[in-house]
Amino acid sequence: MPATYDRADVEAISAAVDRDELVKLVLDLCNIPAPVGEGGRSGQFVYDWMAREGFRPRKSGLVTERFNVIGSYGGRGDGPNLLFTSHLDTESPLYHSDDRYSLRPETVADPQWLSAWLEGETFFGHAVGNDRGPMACFLMAAKALKKAGIDLSGTLYLTACPGEIGPEPAEENQGPSFLGKEVGAQFMLTHGGVAPDFAIAAEGTDFGVNWAACGYANYCITLYGEGVFTPLLSHPLESKDHPNPIIRMAPAIEVLQRWSREYEVRHRYEGPGGTAIPKVQIGAIRGGNARSIGAGSEVCSIYVEINLTPAQTIADVDRSLKAAFRDADLGEIEILPYVVRHGFEADATQVEPLRLALDQAHAAIRGAPIAPSGSVYSSMWRDHNIFNMNRIPAVTMGPVRWRPSIDDLMECTTIYALAALGVCGPT
Repeated sequence: MPATYDRADVEAISAAVDRDELVKLVLDLCNIPAPVGEGGRSGQFVYDWMAREGFRPRKSGLVTERFNVIGSYGGRGDGPNLLFTSHLDTESPLYHSDDRYSLRPETVADPQWLSAWLEGETFFGHAVGNDRGPMACFLMAAKALKKAGIDLSGTLYLTACPGEIGPEPAEENQGPSFLGKEVGAQFMLTHGGVAPDFAIAAEGTDFGVNWAACGYANYCITLYGEGVFTPLLSHPLESKDHPNPIIRMAPAIEVLQRWSREYEVRHRYEGPGGTAIPKVQIGAIRGGNARSIGAGSEVCSIYVEINLTPAQTIADVDRSLKAAFRDADLGEIEILPYVVRHGFEADATQVEPLRLALDQAHAAIRGAPIAPSGSVYSSMWRDHNIFNMNRIPAVTMGPVRWRPSIDDLMECTTIYALAALGVCGPT
């Protein structure tokens, strides 16, 4: 059971959350550019803020320019330890020439990728929702506990991590600079000097909670064929019989789409920690060389993301996918998973103290028990997967995901502070 607190504690913590300071922290933090593959500048900002506020920060990084930041508060007794984590990077264009193959120029130019602002009471900017708005909330929650004079028996860890968004090494893009999740929460948990009993991935969930999440496998599906000089080419009636694998990729995509529709229905997962609906999507295609097209191409590949629920294993998915293409008889084909990250779910009994603490905090601030989050939030990767994979019961919970208001973030900050008090206990 979570530690008890009274209305005076709720009022003291609520009063200690400075509205203007929270707004400033959100805007300052979210106006630091941290597109995919970056996070050093935003990490340094968090480090400096923690140092000024007395949270004893340190850095832990696989690569020097993309480091985790770890601060702490409390730890005066033997209470349980709680870790908050959010990610420093934000989904975005890559901001180099490759963007022209996946995004319209006007999409790349959208200012919300790299900046944030207020319109009235509403925050704009992708970093606010994903994920430095919730990060600001737990930082301010720790400050509110300290300001209110409430120390904690267990240790409250405050962590800001790179890499949750990605990227992933693929094809010619290999090496440490292309690593994603390996540099973030996984590295921090292993090398960051933390010992949590529970963890909260602080990300927007519209104030719901879940402790299940999907992983994913990235596949490269390659068709091989024959290069034929254009004047010598003849076109068979069926695309699947064409020597050019770029042409044969059309029926291959139809095979994949049929398999995908069946896949998400067959593998829908409904567990105590949330409902996960595994989706499949083609994200890229490569074939031929635009500078030399006179003989077509002998190679064409598509790159596919396949979500994995907590109940699935990569071997079963791999067999099913290969069987679908084997039955289609599309010629020489190679099917290779180049990224595999399984989904996980916390044990319902072990995570219960954390859920109860959030339930109690949510009721105190929003007047009702906390509800399960929408299925979309348990059908994606979030970093609570890292902790559940390592037998540390973890949930994801946060404010309104898209364009939260100031009040949304104020309420979330106070919920985080009360949940920390409920888990770690007072001294």
